Amino acid sequence: MISKWSEWKRYPRPGRGDNIEAPITPGIYEVRIAGSGALHSFEAVDNVAQALAQLQVGSRSWFGRRDPASLPDLEYRTCATSTRADAKTAAERMIGRRDTYMSGAA
Repeated sequence: MISKWSEWKRYPRPGRGDNIEAPITPGIYEVRIAGSGALHSFEAVDNVAQALAQLQVGSRSWFGRRDPASLPDLEYRTCATSTRADAKTAAERMIGRRDTYMSGAA
């Protein structure tokens, strides 16, 4: 079973004490750059909250010691599923729809 997408939420920045609000179940996450809407990350995973917490930027963990001013302002949303197989199927469908839309828009 696939649930609805959550609302877009601001991705926590180091030093602010913010938390990630995401399911600890299988699902899909999408991360975008807030200012432009450009896709940063998209994946079907076993544990959405854990995957978002371990998101990598370059070769270092997102929450590693980095200059906060050099990090992009990100937003994320999540979609919980019953199983990882459901998440993978839903992600493949979404990618197929985007590809179809983009090829028609070109």
